[in-house]
Amino acid sequence: MKSSEVRQAYLDFFKKQGHTVIPSASLVPENDPTTLFTGSGMQPLVPYLLGAPHPQGKRLVNSQKSFRAEDIEEVGDNRHTTFFEMLGNWSLGDYFKQEQIPWSFKFFTDVVGLDPKRLFVTVFAGDQGNRIPRDDESADIWKKLFAKKSIEAKEVELLTVQKGGERGMQDGRIFYYDASKNWWSRSGRPEKMPAGEPGGPDTEVFYDFQTPHDLKFGKKCHPNCDCGRFMEIGNSVFMEYIKTPEGAFGELPQRNVDFGGGLERITAASNNNPDVFLIDSLAGIIETVAKKSKKEYSDSEYQKSFRVIADHIRGAVFMAGDGVEPSNTEQGYILRRLIRRAVRHAHALEIPEQSLAGLVGDITMIYHSAYPNLSAQKAKIENIISLEERKFNETVAKGLVRFEKLAENDISGHDAFLLFTTYGFPLELTLELASERGRKVDVKAFTEEMEKHRATSRAGAEQKFKGGLADHSEMSIKYHTATHLLHQALRDVLGKEAVQKGSNITPERLRFDFAFSRKMAAEEKKKVEDKVNTEITKGHAVTYEDIPIEEAEKRGAIGLFEEKYGDKVRVYKIGDYSLEFCGGPHVENTSQLADVRDPDGSIRKGAFKILKEEAIAQGIRRIKAVLE
Repeated sequence: MKSSEVRQAYLDFFKKQGHTVIPSASLVPENDPTTLFTGSGMQPLVPYLLGAPHPQGKRLVNSQKSFRAEDIEEVGDNRHTTFFEMLGNWSLGDYFKQEQIPWSFKFFTDVVGLDPKRLFVTVFAGDQGNRIPRDDESADIWKKLFAKKSIEAKEVELLTVQKGGERGMQDGRIFYYDASKNWWSRSGRPEKMPAGEPGGPDTEVFYDFQTPHDLKFGKKCHPNCDCGRFMEIGNSVFMEYIKTPEGAFGELPQRNVDFGGGLERITAASNNNPDVFLIDSLAGIIETVAKKSKKEYSDSEYQKSFRVIADHIRGAVFMAGDGVEPSNTEQGYILRRLIRRAVRHAHALEIPEQSLAGLVGDITMIYHSAYPNLSAQKAKIENIISLEERKFNETVAKGLVRFEKLAENDISGHDAFLLFTTYGFPLELTLELASERGRKVDVKAFTEEMEKHRATSRAGAEQKFKGGLADHSEMSIKYHTATHLLHQALRDVLGKEAVQKGSNITPERLRFDFAFSRKMAAEEKKKVEDKVNTEITKGHAVTYEDIPIEEAEKRGAIGLFEEKYGDKVRVYKIGDYSLEFCGGPHVENTSQLADVRDPDGSIRKGAFKILKEEAIAQGIRRIKAVLE
């Protein structure tokens, strides 16, 4: 099957089961400071999984655009991609295991046509320390489903990946793993979950490509082995527990189902080919790269470069389509990194300079039906990639000058690291150039420098994003509500050009990104502050309605009337001042925004104040503000 066929078949299948199709959310999360990108289908639905009613009902299905920056370095094998689509269906307090597992099995076998003998499943082995039982119910459901296909489903106790590598398949079909593999919560394993956090066991489906086992991944193969024989194609999370303040686990009042299945992986399984880069949505890009480079994808010397270019430019197109522009920070930094890595691999394939923008047309054509907004922005996206490619080529030229000076001697790890951070020289480029000149590179010291850099970056990100809106703390909710007032005040002062492009909220401050072509004047910032504070003191009630999108548009609600909202939307009204699409949470009255809680717990009257206004990309400004 083609990926477009798998996507449509999935949506149609779950529509028949009473689900409402909701559109994909943006790759740039709204009001979620815990992550740079939407990395799963459930991420935009967290408020509803926590109990808020969804305007489209209790049964939802979609294909969500997703991006995982942590996989950038992994791209090059036959299965890792940074951008992917996650097929998802959800039950918000409605059906549970008895419906979800048979539906997922029916979709894989009867709709996609996968051979059930190639399917293997994993279930939760339980957690004695936290008194969470093993998931025998899911295992029993799977056994009956396989039996209907005349397949005996033997259960195997593996518990950990390491034990799986020692014990192997043991003629099993259903495998029990511990919480490191078959438990889901936003915080990870049960012991890491804070009080009030929901979570639950999951059951995963793996497709067996029957390729030979690679001994470097363990003595024996098993479903969670990384040798390439097995590929996870679906995961049903049964969210039924909540961590109590005492550290125990109680039952969640609303039991949810959260299924996620990688579109590209399911398509690869339908073609019985473990190389996801040979499915239609990536093979078309590979074909164009082959024409530009006059090289063959099947040539192992060049295969990694083909894959990196195809993945990174596709990811860049979707990122730029959701409003991201190259920069030195956050989402813009990742976009810049994607394009520059693709340029480096284009050099390896001897593709002429300034050629990568030519792939944009292929990608927008491939995704035209599912994501027409990409075609509408084709020229803009081409310009972004072309400009960044030119800038990087200029940077590399400067880096070569620096390299020649360093190459008068062997190159230290520190100097190799500086070439990477300052000029974008990857280690392999430095090694190649050094080898040509008969010089050595201290790879061990370079690796140590990189590890320090990554540790610092992670610590910085944790500090920066700590306590975000997802924790629903009092101040986070206040700052979230304040962004609505700020958005409308900016439009009042600057005009309708000032459209929200993103926000990042912690209990300490709000950060708001918006479209605007110039720096704000001091008097404009003062006017915005005054307007927000005036509306706070008016004590507006904050209310919401779930209404048809056409009605919301008619009433003048602020929102992007494109693909990201369903037929019915939630609109928050702040008095007669602000009307905006949003999923919550908010304060009940704007007067609450003036009540500021000090570290000692005392409450005093405060006011909205803009701390900083700056450019973060071409045509995008950022405001940092506090209630103090």
